[in-house]
Amino acid sequence: MKNQVLEKQLKQEVIEFIQSRKSLQLSSITQDGKAYASYAPFAIGDDCLYVLLSDIAVHGVNLQHNPEASVLIIEDEDTAGELFARLRVNYSVSADNIGIDDKRWQEGIDALVARHGDRINHLSEHSDFRLFKLTPNGGRYVKGFGRAYALAGKSLAGELVDHMRDGHKKREVA
Repeated sequence: MKNQVLEKQLKQEVIEFIQSRKSLQLSSITQDGKAYASYAPFAIGDDCLYVLLSDIAVHGVNLQHNPEASVLIIEDEDTAGELFARLRVNYSVSADNIGIDDKRWQEGIDALVARHGDRINHLSEHSDFRLFKLTPNGGRYVKGFGRAYALAGKSLAGELVDHMRDGHKKREVA
């Protein structure tokens, strides 16, 4: 029973933390197989994240060619109590390129407008902007040293939350 309460509390913390951030770090793969890091404003959808990316942006092109990516949502370093243990959540994601004729297009745009304002409507009118739905394939929630949790499943809060107890190990001195 105690574990269920803790798991429910952790899931709520993850969602509240994500809601407190407005942009995410996005790592995608270029056509020649190299990692590329960038950022994008995001909105929260039905257990997913939405981003609106231009074809001019490298990460937008990357996701069209390889939908596998990684997302990091992290506490600002200015407000972090410990720089080496900033509050964060990261996910492996699958990016779904949602076309304007898809009914999910408006759902994603509406979520982005609600979070970031009318500028999204103006950007979405340009033909070089694409809406991506980022669906988690698992992740990790880190609250600090010794407080890391694996998030299993295809949901933002994790269908299963597991405390990672391996911890750091002292280096052997020769």
